[in-house]
Amino acid sequence: MAEKKLNLLADFPSVSAQQWMDKITADLKGADFNKKLVWKTNEGFSVLPFYRAEDIAGLQTKDAAPGVFPFVRGTKADNEWFVRQDIVVESAKEANAKALDILYKGVTSVGFKLKKEELSADYIATLLEGITADCVELNFSICVSAAANLATILTDYFKSKEYDVKKLQGSINFDPINRMLQAGKELTKEEVTAKAKATVLAAIGLPFYRVIGVNATTLSNGGAYIAQELGYALAWGNEYLSSLVEAGVDTSLAAKKIKFSFGVSGNYFMEIAKFRAARLLWANIVDAYQPACKVEDCKSTVNGICKCAAKMRIHAETSTFNKTIFDANVNMLRTQTEAMSATLGGVNSLTVLSYDSVYKPADDFSERIARNQQLLLKEECHFDKVADPAAGSYYIETLTNEIAAQAWKLFLDVEDNGGFFAAVTSGSVQQAVKATAAARLKAVSSRREVLLGTNQFPNFNEAAAAKVQITEATDCGCSHSGTEKLLPVRGAAEFEALRFATEGAAKRPKAFMLTIGSLAMRLARAQFSCNFFACAGYDVVDNLGFSTVEEGVAAALAAGADIIVLCSSDDEYAELAPAAFKAIDGKQIFVVAGAPACTDDLKAIGIEYFVNVKTNVLEMLQKFNSKL
Repeated sequence: MAEKKLNLLADFPSVSAQQWMDKITADLKGADFNKKLVWKTNEGFSVLPFYRAEDIAGLQTKDAAPGVFPFVRGTKADNEWFVRQDIVVESAKEANAKALDILYKGVTSVGFKLKKEELSADYIATLLEGITADCVELNFSICVSAAANLATILTDYFKSKEYDVKKLQGSINFDPINRMLQAGKELTKEEVTAKAKATVLAAIGLPFYRVIGVNATTLSNGGAYIAQELGYALAWGNEYLSSLVEAGVDTSLAAKKIKFSFGVSGNYFMEIAKFRAARLLWANIVDAYQPACKVEDCKSTVNGICKCAAKMRIHAETSTFNKTIFDANVNMLRTQTEAMSATLGGVNSLTVLSYDSVYKPADDFSERIARNQQLLLKEECHFDKVADPAAGSYYIETLTNEIAAQAWKLFLDVEDNGGFFAAVTSGSVQQAVKATAAARLKAVSSRREVLLGTNQFPNFNEAAAAKVQITEATDCGCSHSGTEKLLPVRGAAEFEALRFATEGAAKRPKAFMLTIGSLAMRLARAQFSCNFFACAGYDVVDNLGFSTVEEGVAAALAAGADIIVLCSSDDEYAELAPAAFKAIDGKQIFVVAGAPACTDDLKAIGIEYFVNVKTNVLEMLQKFNSKL
């Protein structure tokens, strides 16, 4: 009996890629493989439904090790990261109390947003009182004009406390180019370089403080695609690096002072691949400068070239593009998958924004949830224990290579046209990202990009206008002499505007489902239509079915319907739709659910509105709102 048992340790018989294709082709029953199963990404490359070992056979990255150049598998041997939470400092004493509180609750990295008017040695001493600076990461944001002074004050403070500066980790977010993007600030390259050099030299006493920021989160929140965000971020970082080197700053020092901040979108596997590709490409960019190592007996030096300088320091922050005001608890699910992407991708630190951050200041509950989302990944999922767990995955290795190729192409294009500063000054970066955002917003409006609870499966009776406490930044479109701005956008904003208009209306519009005929089709189309109209906050009335069109119309009129939606089968529409249209006689808006073959005939008799999976939901609902 024992000899007949299945040997689970034996190798399975090999199956070739062609055998897989033959099986898939047979299952498709004549359907086009490329149209049905190949996904064309926003990044410009195609994703196959399956990958095999031969797909990554030629990739050198699969043989890399964690902590070893070119760092595709991470800049360290483990996957530890800092759990970061930011504090807007209105009062140094109050911010200090808050920082101590959240440090006791699991945070290991604090970001302070400072006011330059209050900056002084006493101010910093009050802010950092009781914080053990060599046990946590400390990050500071301040006006670019005060960054060098801040670096000097911090250096003096840490020396006065007799810290071993080699144990201190943190950053100062000096990023004038980001200021140009966000506020339209007009600066010269000479100004930027001079201030950057001054900040780097002021922080020379803090060897592990990164003081030059590349805030690619601005690109992500502005609507950029993943490869676009990465390509521009690399050009952004190289702009600072080349400027500092040209200004006489040591190449190794300059590279070690740059820190990248990326957004994390909901594209789970692509985001993991993005962070891997980012480290790979930046390592190659820095290595091209051949930074000389200044440390004696450095084990990372190769032929006198400092490989440590090529390590990319990455902070990640969950994106705001896909966050919603309606059904806001879904934001917790979004930020959780985003946190997983970032940490599996090997970031050095992560900020999970609170689920309610797009419409109100975070409170104790939402901050706690955001912190615990990271702590769960550490303490229960052990994501910090394995370096680059995605390594070797045929799919993710392929994505890493493809994203790297697309980002590198964009990087070279920017460099060939004068560099990132010139691209921002001319507005080409802003225009490119805005074009991308417009394409993504169109995808959201037609539900090709789904925001659960907003443009698909909304909570029919939720009201949310009263809970909004934050007014989103908008660009008035007026011309100005400064740099073109790149403001954040959210995919849900226009749908939310529809629902807010409904909430503020004297009468909530009512959409009535006139269900008749084929049971299966009328149920399916009524469900589709209910979700469709609920996206604008309309009161939707579903029904089990009517025996005649006249009966259904009478029920709709009795219910006070503003819109009557005929839900039936394509074959029955040729007879039922004209009858319903005649019975309504223009008293209400008449809509046919579906795209029947007789659409042209129905339009010929005056039927104007049809809703189906190809309908642009936002545009159609805006039309109805304008009428109602």
